Amino acid sequence: MTDQAESVRTESAVEPVPPKKTGFKLAADPRLLGLTGVLVILCIVGSVTRPDQFFTDGNISTILRLAAAIGVVSVGMTFVIIAGGIDLSVGSIVALSSVWLTTLATQSYGPFVMILCGLLVGLGCGLVNGILISYGKIVPFIATLAMYVSARGLAERISGRRTQVVSEAGFLEFFRGDLLGVPVLIWMFALVFAIGWVVLNRTTFGRRTFAVGGNAEASRLAGINVKRHTALVYGVAGLCCGIAALMVVARTTAGASTNGLLYELDAIAAVVIGGTLLTGGRGSLIGTLIGVLIFTVLSNIFTLNNLDTDIQNIAKGVIIVLAALLQFRSVKKTKSST
Repeated sequence: MTDQAESVRTESAVEPVPPKKTGFKLAADPRLLGLTGVLVILCIVGSVTRPDQFFTDGNISTILRLAAAIGVVSVGMTFVIIAGGIDLSVGSIVALSSVWLTTLATQSYGPFVMILCGLLVGLGCGLVNGILISYGKIVPFIATLAMYVSARGLAERISGRRTQVVSEAGFLEFFRGDLLGVPVLIWMFALVFAIGWVVLNRTTFGRRTFAVGGNAEASRLAGINVKRHTALVYGVAGLCCGIAALMVVARTTAGASTNGLLYELDAIAAVVIGGTLLTGGRGSLIGTLIGVLIFTVLSNIFTLNNLDTDIQNIAKGVIIVLAALLQFRSVKKTKSST
């Protein structure tokens, strides 16, 4: 009788769903309004300090192109953190993908093979992370730290610590070109963000990502294959790294083991200040997008004004700390209200 009751409870379990405030309804969220205010203030500072350069078409295009690669990586990182994980290896995966797709052997097969190679390497590394974490039961911090070291080392081994210049004209013509007057890299970022938003907020995969991050055990009892889903989430992050590698190679016209340096820190910072909880279960891609733009605009202002990077890093640190404090207060207020 007890077994039958337990069976009924398990079968009748309802799959957890993300918070009610999803998608573009988050525009009214005070946290996102605050982040938007910070972005507006930075734009005002940029226009005041460099009125002749900041709001020009060329500079805006530069900001968006610089934000594109780290933005794509941050989309994948958002999925991972919402699912209750962390990924320290994204920068190294970008480096390995960029090196692998620019070897002479790969380039000899043409641009389509280069693109496929970059995407598969990124996806493969992400799935390795996910399998080690979900089925190998290795802590995400340790598993991705191991990938961080090994992927960067393999990239150095393959390239011989030399920069591999892209000689395939078709690859560069496409990725460095424009579509309707907008650089292809920006279109790629917009497409990845749009697909990510739809998947996270309008599909079962997205609902399960929120559920696993909120309570993995409850999700398992609700019938979700938590291990498989966790592996797939890290695969998504790896695929985003492969896409970012294509963008970095197109922008720099070269693959190198130094590509993607510190991308993991920038991506985590953008996701955190965007309002995604490090404990998982809550977050938004819109917040991540604003976080990426805040850091990119800040860097652009410092570059235009010829300011030292050490001050820029201090400013980034202050923003991250403030975001963490606001996140802590928000969680505390939510717990107290319930």
